[in-house]
Amino acid sequence: MRKVVLFIAQSLDGYIATKADSLDWLFCVEGQGDNGYSEFISNVDTILIGKRTYDWIMKHENGNFPYKNKQCYVFSRTVYQDNEHVKFINEDIISFTNNLKNEEGKSIWIVGGGDLLHTFLKEKLVDELMLTIAPKIIGEGIPLFKSGDYQLDLSLKGTRTFNQFVELHYTVKN
Repeated sequence: MRKVVLFIAQSLDGYIATKADSLDWLFCVEGQGDNGYSEFISNVDTILIGKRTYDWIMKHENGNFPYKNKQCYVFSRTVYQDNEHVKFINEDIISFTNNLKNEEGKSIWIVGGGDLLHTFLKEKLVDELMLTIAPKIIGEGIPLFKSGDYQLDLSLKGTRTFNQFVELHYTVKN
């Protein structure tokens, strides 16, 4: 069975972006190489994205979609026309994801955002979390983990450092 993996960076105080959706705080931290991204993405063939995150990516990449060689799905409450790079999904997240997990292939990366991730965590659809912690406290913003009525038990699989970044790799216990 394929795994759904969260691979994401956050501030030390648990935010993935400022309230204005800025990641400037992240890009001024001194990392090492690409901080493990190339290694991670080589083991991924499917990407799941929330619509708000997709829009942010398209704006900040000037319309150049960065995951052209992957199967990409964008979850949206509104129906949109698929394009050459993504298929828009407006169906039950649980059954759609479980069907993907049962297909042959590599890992499935949940890119974001917060609402989509919250659903994935609450429904226990995430198998691994790879959290890269930046040595920044930004005070407020978009939290990685939303409050809610859910709990996950995790097991530490490993840690790595990339200069000023620390990666925590967890598996979700069943």
